[in-house]
Amino acid sequence: MKTLGLTLAICPCIALASGSASAQLASNQTNGFGNNQLVTFTYLQNFDCVDQPKLDLDFNGILAQSDPNEMQTPICQPVTEPTQDPTGGSIKHTAHLYVFVPMFSVDNDQNPNDAMPCPNGGRPSELCGPTLGSTLISLFGFVPEAWKTHPALATQCPDPNNPVPGTCTMHASSVDLSVTLHALGKTGLPTAPIFVPTPNHDHVVDNSRVNTTPIWWEVRPVLILHQSDWPAADGSSGITSSKAMDDAEAAGRAIEVGSNFFLFFSSKLDSMSGMTSK
Repeated sequence: MKTLGLTLAICPCIALASGSASAQLASNQTNGFGNNQLVTFTYLQNFDCVDQPKLDLDFNGILAQSDPNEMQTPICQPVTEPTQDPTGGSIKHTAHLYVFVPMFSVDNDQNPNDAMPCPNGGRPSELCGPTLGSTLISLFGFVPEAWKTHPALATQCPDPNNPVPGTCTMHASSVDLSVTLHALGKTGLPTAPIFVPTPNHDHVVDNSRVNTTPIWWEVRPVLILHQSDWPAADGSSGITSSKAMDDAEAAGRAIEVGSNFFLFFSSKLDSMSGMTSK
């Protein structure tokens, strides 16, 4: 009973912390962090998961230039990077949005029913709910907080104005994990996309980008492997800058990859942010 009481005491604190950090957000906004401070993103158009003529994102052996079916549904694929962003400019010059994904379990979760369902039913063959949970347990040994319906920590997405697991404002509601799982040594070479709901996540931008007019940003997923590195809702602890992120990556506590996923938004330093440098 003491454990249950502690859990009940902690959960409202998480909710309150998350609520206070995002109480003023509009429906097309989310929070993020940068330079150890809270920032607000304002999304002004939909996402883009870029495909290029010589890519084969669905692994059917037909290049995109000859595979119109590959264009019918967005395939947002971590690890895979195009050479250009949605403007046609070189990806080498595209701003980075670091998307933190909590790849740990606070309680070593072994219950597949804790995994999130697919928003609005999901895509055909998308892994959702208990099937997703069982798959994650077989691959990682637990259900990561990233795909829990009710994660045991505060996250910036799902956004507070539409807190549906697997979603975030102006984002895709599914991602393809096939290349990621292969890169992590969990599966063989991809033969088809492995769609799962968009994970619970946080955002970080480079220090120089905390105040930025609307532009396209490349989503760069960062797998956070240790609970102690996860940012508190108000940024008072955890990784809240790209410098701290780089240090965690160098220490083996985080893994960063590119993607073909781009978002269009502005970033503005939160005027109420009282965070101090760490």
